Amino acid sequence: MVTLDCRDLTAYYAQRGWRRIGGDEVDGEDVVVYDWGRADNGAWRGVVDGAARGSEQMGLILVCEADNDLFGALGRAGVALRHASSPAGGLAVAAPGDGVLILAGGYPAELTPVDQMVFEEAASRGVRLYVEFPAWLPGIEVGPVGEARWERGVVASDALSPRLERLRILALHGCRYVAVPAAASHIVLARVAGFDHAVYGLPEQTAPILFEHPDGPILVATTKLSQAITGRFGPTDAWGAIWDWIVAWACPDFAVPQLVLTPTVRPSYGADAALPVDVEEQAIRRGVGWTTNARLLIHPAWQAEAERRLETLPDGTGAGPDPDWPVGDGRLGMIEGASARIHPDGTQDWRYHVRNDCIGETSMAMAFGSTLLRDVQAGRVAANLNDFIYTHSVFAQGPRADPGSPSYGLLSWTTQPPADGVYYGDDNARSMLGTIAAAALLGSDRWDLGLMRCLLANLRTTGPLGFRGWRLDEAKLQANGWRYYWESERTHFAPHYESWLWACFLWAYRQTAFAPFLERAVGGIRATIAAYPNAWRWTNGIQQERARMLLPLAWLVRLQDTDEHRGWLRCIAEDLLALQDPCGAIREEVGSEGLGSYAPPESNEAYGTSEAPLIQQNGDPLCDLLYTSNFALVGLHEAAATTGERLYREAGDRLAAFLCRIQVRSETHPELDGGWFRAFDFRRWDYWASNADEGWGAWSIESGWTQAWITSVLALRQMGTSLWELTAGSRIAEHLDAQLPVLLPGVAKGEATR
Repeated sequence: MVTLDCRDLTAYYAQRGWRRIGGDEVDGEDVVVYDWGRADNGAWRGVVDGAARGSEQMGLILVCEADNDLFGALGRAGVALRHASSPAGGLAVAAPGDGVLILAGGYPAELTPVDQMVFEEAASRGVRLYVEFPAWLPGIEVGPVGEARWERGVVASDALSPRLERLRILALHGCRYVAVPAAASHIVLARVAGFDHAVYGLPEQTAPILFEHPDGPILVATTKLSQAITGRFGPTDAWGAIWDWIVAWACPDFAVPQLVLTPTVRPSYGADAALPVDVEEQAIRRGVGWTTNARLLIHPAWQAEAERRLETLPDGTGAGPDPDWPVGDGRLGMIEGASARIHPDGTQDWRYHVRNDCIGETSMAMAFGSTLLRDVQAGRVAANLNDFIYTHSVFAQGPRADPGSPSYGLLSWTTQPPADGVYYGDDNARSMLGTIAAAALLGSDRWDLGLMRCLLANLRTTGPLGFRGWRLDEAKLQANGWRYYWESERTHFAPHYESWLWACFLWAYRQTAFAPFLERAVGGIRATIAAYPNAWRWTNGIQQERARMLLPLAWLVRLQDTDEHRGWLRCIAEDLLALQDPCGAIREEVGSEGLGSYAPPESNEAYGTSEAPLIQQNGDPLCDLLYTSNFALVGLHEAAATTGERLYREAGDRLAAFLCRIQVRSETHPELDGGWFRAFDFRRWDYWASNADEGWGAWSIESGWTQAWITSVLALRQMGTSLWELTAGSRIAEHLDAQLPVLLPGVAKGEATR
């Protein structure tokens, strides 16, 4: 165990508003009493001399490091504390009935050094003992250290009720625990499905986390529970209740003030806090700055290491960029973003994938930073990122650069084989929209040729009914040829995959008047609206499909402002907004059974085995910033700008304010500050959800889908314009005549294709 002596502790707490109010040496061990805050804070002001204590002082001795989370929380609650540097020292000053808390100092690398003498001394003195991550227990075999992966904490008894009822789910991020065969536990570790509760009960296999030793009074935690703040355990309110219960168990005769946990990673504003007048500008500044603070932009000094991590780590996901790594300028691209896996020290894993869609979208956000914030370097980064997409990476190279290839003009999903031969229409669409916006903001036309090729390449792999399908792969494209897809009369009522490509086609028609862009987009939209809602395929939920449809419907009204088209837009928007909470959050909802690609897990064993929604069932108070709220913000903004109707404007205002409130604030983890996690529980106002998704869980931050679009729409709001209006001056049409004979030979500019 790593400890500090009295002089270190005194200096440590003097800097944090604590003051030493007593202390002595007992049997060679230092025991010190500390008090929190100023003399006028109402806290008790007794002085402890050696083993004696005043009648008002809590009968609690902590054996821990100076920066232990529980030690700090008790101090902030106004409790006069006794601290000992070792278990022997704590027991030496304990009176009968006192509680000694031996907290894990070496976690997760070292077990807490307790032995038989500690437990015998506690028993002889009549002391209640709480011990974490122990190396030894009387009469119980302590097995090897295990590590949780998909397991979560679950309340397994009624001891913590009514504040925490049985089967409540808890997050103990990166939990390491000693294996013990205890039968009855208050908290266990188990792989369970559910949002707040283990909906299928406890599985047969669980690991004890908190239990009372049969030779008590001894309370054992097989892991370190006293680091809920550092380890970012969740949900926050549950861990306050757990700590209150542990302290009350240790000192049953003392009225413990309710402990308050202040997370190191938290929302920027409370649900009811007054927002500053410039809150959106602040959110934009911090949102753009997150890309740099997180060190997403690859630098030559660590490019090789990033590539090594991508190739060798599971799914290219592992420890984040080192804090001292230099920040790149976009010429080498960027990594994807934060994974949801959180470690015991509160840091997260990062995804080292280099993705075309995220890069194009981030170029847009950086370009807005350049224009709105007058950040010259952000503008350079935006330009470099687009040069990387179209010139300096594999995204547009290989068969995609060969005019004779059926994949000519497409942009690959990632740089890593075999995904460099995968083409999602949705990802191509979002990358193109990002580049189109960046080009307008930077006043550049140097990506127009690549954009025109990409638009036509996606058009010629879209069938006459307006559908492109889930995704295309290089091998099948080469085998079938592009005409197979151009002529195939397939349908695919899945806005997640189809709708934003329709938005791109509508935009391209506005710029070029090339009829197939319009007719195939309108055909796909019309058929999809006719199939709503009973035949819609949903990906992680039905709300994300509604959110995705708003943008193409708004832009269709731009081109063809009819009552029918306005009715389509209003129908989808009203159904989406029927689940908008007064705080502005848009609640998630899964769709009809059997039509979802990734439904909530149907068993405990299924938890964490595929992509998944963040909710377990409809009604869970959860919004999703990766798949729904981010795209709803874009769609509502464009719908309001198109129609001028209050429905869209007011809903967009509520959603924008909500997103500003829940933007991540963290001094401890600057790499997260200014980001937006995928999940937010708007009832408890905390980053919490079912974390069943195997790739993009509750605490992930996606650089493009989430971060770039929220930041960019807030910027559009500040600039008083829309994406449609901002990009109206594009000269992309200058490349159409030269590219049509290459990509769509035999199709004339004004010719219908059905």
